[in-house]
Amino acid sequence: MLLDYDRMGWLKIALLGFTALVAGFLLLPVVFIVLLSFGSSRWLAFPPPGWTLKWYQELFADPAWLDAALTSARIATMTAMLAVAIGLLASFALVRGQFAGREILRGLLLTPMVLPVVVFAIAVYAFFLRLGLGGTTIGFVIAHTVLALPFAIIPIATALEGFDKSIEDAAIVCGASPLEAKLRITLPSIRIGIFSAAIFSFLASWDEVVVAIFMASPSLQTLPVKIWGSLRSDLSPVIAAASSLLVGLTLALMVVTALLQRKFRT
Repeated sequence: MLLDYDRMGWLKIALLGFTALVAGFLLLPVVFIVLLSFGSSRWLAFPPPGWTLKWYQELFADPAWLDAALTSARIATMTAMLAVAIGLLASFALVRGQFAGREILRGLLLTPMVLPVVVFAIAVYAFFLRLGLGGTTIGFVIAHTVLALPFAIIPIATALEGFDKSIEDAAIVCGASPLEAKLRITLPSIRIGIFSAAIFSFLASWDEVVVAIFMASPSLQTLPVKIWGSLRSDLSPVIAAASSLLVGLTLALMVVTALLQRKFRT
């Protein structure tokens, strides 16, 4: 092999050092936010003069923050369920379907990953205003599902491509119906992809802010929108505590996903 990692010598150390620097650069702002959420200053000042849990107490005591967090969780859960359902059907069509324009359809379904989010936000805002879906839970879920769909299709399609279809065919030969074979053989076999799709779709909605700003209303705001609005009027460390909550849940779900994927593979 042209590049053998174990034989790179000093380049191996240089590569590790460069990787550590890049990772540190990317993670440093997140670490600052978490530290600020425990600071005793009434403003977002670093380094903090002292340490306290006061801002987390204010966060969980404020109904507006709790309502925004619950709204984000509710919308993200519905988005994940809908994205996985659509992504599962789309993955079967893309992986096993034999029809003209299949690759074009794949590209269209993955377009939200490369389309500028602000362009999509403006378009969906104008369209949903005409339909009366602006500022509604249904509108939020539909918009976020479009954004989350690629994150559902990719892991499910990848798992489906790695599944040996002859096992499903053998079940049909043994008397199972095509639907029964898919439900009892195929779906359990690709459960890693389905679970990953659910987690990634949930996070795509949970962390989304641009579309949420356009879709929000005075009575319906997600946690990222609440954070954004508070930044424009206040610099209280409660904002850092709320941001830490976003980061913490995202990190926890990613760790759980990695652990369960490892367990499923063994």
